[in-house]
Amino acid sequence: MNDQIDQINSEPPISGDEATTLLGFLERQRATFAWKTDGLDEAALRVTHGPSSMTLGGMLKHLARFEDDMSTEWLHGSAQLPPWNAVDWDTDHDWDWRSASEDSPDQLYVQWRDAVARSRALLAEALTDGGLERQAVIASNPNIALPSLRYILLNMVEEYARHNGHADLIRESVDGLVGQDPPG
Repeated sequence: MNDQIDQINSEPPISGDEATTLLGFLERQRATFAWKTDGLDEAALRVTHGPSSMTLGGMLKHLARFEDDMSTEWLHGSAQLPPWNAVDWDTDHDWDWRSASEDSPDQLYVQWRDAVARSRALLAEALTDGGLERQAVIASNPNIALPSLRYILLNMVEEYARHNGHADLIRESVDGLVGQDPPG
């Protein structure tokens, strides 16, 4: 499932420039999430924990949307990609979480992995075109203050870190897998 993610060194550099360090921490969060969701069947991807309706399958789909939104929409000002562009988010703001139960594990894993690959390419492009100070071009809302690439990267690290905490609890309840970092 996570071939592309496993190839990434999940340990951020101890000494590196700001961009390399930020990307290193984002890759660590992605690798941890990949490890926490790896190899699960449909039933396991639908497990909830406690009173929450959150599932690992929902997280895969939500984080695929998040990757696309941050890199495609926010950073580059492009229109929302399919399937996100066909959703009435005002009416169904949890569509990504809710609809994940209708998708197969393969669909969810591929959707997330592909979104990460697109995001990596677009983030790399933005770094060469203005660095961390590069301003976003948010097409969906031209009236808001535009964040820098630095802000977007930190936002991505934060989103993954939050959901990795949720993934820890759910995955442990599925099969006992515990820990904070993938082996290796």
